[in-house]
Amino acid sequence: MWGDDPEALNQTGNTQPALFAVEVALYRLVESFGVTPDQVAGHSIGEVTAAHIAGVLTLADACHLVTARAQLMQQLPTGGAMIAIHATEADITPLLTARVSIAAVNGPTAIVIAGHEDEVEAVAAQFTRTTRLRVSHAFHSPLMDPMLDTFQTAITDLTFHQPRIPIAASGDVTDPNYWVRHVRDTVRFADNVATLDGATLLEIGPDGVLAAMTGTAIPTLRKDRDEQTAFLTALARLHTTGTTIDWTPTLT
Repeated sequence: MWGDDPEALNQTGNTQPALFAVEVALYRLVESFGVTPDQVAGHSIGEVTAAHIAGVLTLADACHLVTARAQLMQQLPTGGAMIAIHATEADITPLLTARVSIAAVNGPTAIVIAGHEDEVEAVAAQFTRTTRLRVSHAFHSPLMDPMLDTFQTAITDLTFHQPRIPIAASGDVTDPNYWVRHVRDTVRFADNVATLDGATLLEIGPDGVLAAMTGTAIPTLRKDRDEQTAFLTALARLHTTGTTIDWTPTLT
C-alpha cells in the first residue's frame, strides 16, 4: 500500500485514502458473505466510509472528498499534538484553551485532545494515564482552521443523497457544511455508538482499535492475528449472535 517506506503511511495525505480504501474493500468482503448492516457509524475518516456505504456519497464522490481532505490537511504546517487521556469530558473541558480542543470522545473516560503542542502537553500533564498519538498533524483542533474554506470549495459540487441505511452521526450527513465542520469538530464516537444500544457491532477497519473502545464490537482485523484468521473469526462470532452468514465464498 505504501511501497518501500512504511513511515509514509503516517503522513495524513496517505493515511486517510489508505484507511478509506481498506474500510470500503473490507466492507465489500463482509457483504460478499451475505452480511449487511441495519445501521452504520464511523470514527473520523471512517464516517466518510459509513456515509458511502449508506448511499450518501457515490464511490467517486467519497474518494474526491477523502482525497481533498487528506491533501489539504497534509499541506498544513506540521506540528501540534494529539494525546489520549483517561479522563471524563467534564474533567478536561475546564482546562481547554483557544489552542487546545477535545478531538474525540471515544468513551466515558477515553478522551483525545489536540492542538498546539505546548498547551496540549500542559493539559495532559495534569493526568496520570496519557498516550501520545503518532500523527503528522493535530486533527479536529484549531490547527485545522486554515484549510476549512478551501475544503468547502473543493466539495461544493459533490452530490449528497439521503442515506439508504440509517447512519449514526452528530449532524445532517447530506449537508456539505457538516463535512467541513467534521474536519474541525469533536468526533463524538461514544455518543453515536450509544444510539446503537443493543446492536451487534462489527468493526470494519484495521487493528480492532474501536472494538476495544466499545468493549463489545467484533473486529474484522486485529494486530495480533493474520488477516484471514481474524476475518473468519469475526464471521464465526457473528454467526454465534444469530447473524446469517453465507459461507459459500470460503468453499469456492
